[in-house]
Amino acid sequence: MNVGNLWEELVRRNRLLAFAGLIMVLLFLILAVVSLFDSATILGINRWIKPMKFSISIAVYLWTIAWLAGYLEDRAKEIRYISLGLIITMISEIVPIVGQAARGRLSHFNISSPFDGAVFSFMGIMIALNTLLNIYLLVLFFRSKTGLSPALLWGIRIGLLLFIIFSAEGALMASWLTHSVGVSDGGPGLPFVNWSTRGGDLRAAHFFGIHALQALPVAATFFDRIGSRPVIWTALFGVGYAVIAAALFVQAMLGAPLIGLK
Repeated sequence: MNVGNLWEELVRRNRLLAFAGLIMVLLFLILAVVSLFDSATILGINRWIKPMKFSISIAVYLWTIAWLAGYLEDRAKEIRYISLGLIITMISEIVPIVGQAARGRLSHFNISSPFDGAVFSFMGIMIALNTLLNIYLLVLFFRSKTGLSPALLWGIRIGLLLFIIFSAEGALMASWLTHSVGVSDGGPGLPFVNWSTRGGDLRAAHFFGIHALQALPVAATFFDRIGSRPVIWTALFGVGYAVIAAALFVQAMLGAPLIGLK
């Protein structure tokens, strides 16, 4: 299946999320060009890097949900409401991130002024609503007839569950007003993702955990194809994935970087 066919199938499954994701990709490209001509920084990082990361991440997220939700063909009404909710919450996330970058201000963990605090609180409310929508989607995958193989169905369920759990890690970071442990936010970090190379960084576990949404269905599809006890292998993969994500969280909490560099 080529890119054109993939896009056609994605649109067939969920037009709303397909085009919303495309808009996020276009935003990423625009911001990438802007970053080439603007050297202003926030915490030592080009101020457009964070909006770029979030825009491409949101695109992948929306396209993943579009693909998975397409299996719930008998839940078209509920999926439409979920899709609209996801689009609203993600737009409500990316607009403040871009806006704060344009102002030269932090978008996350910033309560330095009443306006900045209000922006951060609003973003938190939107992410909470987004999480609730994903919980509802998970319930639908438990209650609906999909026609999927047991392995793929469980891959989707486990992937969604881990996504929800590690999305909730964001609430922990928000309550602490930091993503770093043992060091201040900012400073030396890995290229593009900027995860600290000097101390613990909760974003590594958060990133790995939420991408269970993609990893588990892909793994389940692979196990289906090899044909030997795919449900068991999918479950074991899910457990292993959760253990690694939890280990990354513990590592960060101990103040140790994912990759330490001098």
